[in-house]
Amino acid sequence: MTTPRADHLARAHSFNAAAARYAANRPSYPPALFDTIEELTGRPLAGSRVVDVGAGTGIATARLRERGADVIAVEPGEGMAAEFRRTLPGVPVVRGSGDALPLADHRTDLLTYAQSWHWTDPARAVPEAVRVLRPGGALALWWNRDALDVPWIAEAGERARRHFGFDVSAEKRDLDAHAADVDGCLDVVRRDIRWSRKVPLDTHLANLGSHSLFLLQGEERSAAYLAEERRHVLEVFPGGIVEETYDVLLLLATTTTTTTATTPASATA
Repeated sequence: MTTPRADHLARAHSFNAAAARYAANRPSYPPALFDTIEELTGRPLAGSRVVDVGAGTGIATARLRERGADVIAVEPGEGMAAEFRRTLPGVPVVRGSGDALPLADHRTDLLTYAQSWHWTDPARAVPEAVRVLRPGGALALWWNRDALDVPWIAEAGERARRHFGFDVSAEKRDLDAHAADVDGCLDVVRRDIRWSRKVPLDTHLANLGSHSLFLLQGEERSAAYLAEERRHVLEVFPGGIVEETYDVLLLLATTTTTTTATTPASATA
């Protein structure tokens, strides 16, 4: 029987073998998310020094770059980092995690975690964020969450629960708890942003299959689920184009305008 910590690590590492599938099928993020970050921080992304932690294959990094940000990516996984370099060859990516950022003190305007904060140890990641952010800098955490008030999405979640014997979307619904990780050290503001994308059915199913809870089930069990899910989704979208609806949860925390000295980092960026 695996321990919760061992299961957490296995899920975190599962993406490395599926990095190309992840890059090709995962949803991106809406322009309104980045508009909101600029509104809450009071500064444009253009020209800002941004560090995207747990950058994966670079989905969020690419959007930040499009807004004119000067981005450095931090990614712990070898497979994900390799896919990142193929996707964004001109963007620097360094191996590391939010628990021990390979960055100099107080040089970063914005530290972002797109769907990756829940892989950190908050007791280590929060002090690290405070260390690398400049006075007045901001920490932005966000996640795409399935819009469970949309009937077909709620029904799909229930089918997955019955098939696998656990609630595959519970972690995303419980993300509000992550505000407590940061609150008390930094002032946290929350925003929820709804958006949707229309994709071919194959992309929708490949997106589902790229999540860690599916990757660890084994090919046969996941394939059986996805084959059955194809039939159900085609009943809702007989033309084969699926409208996925998401609620982005954004948690943004700003540091104070004065910061005490900290021990220098072992590496700089």
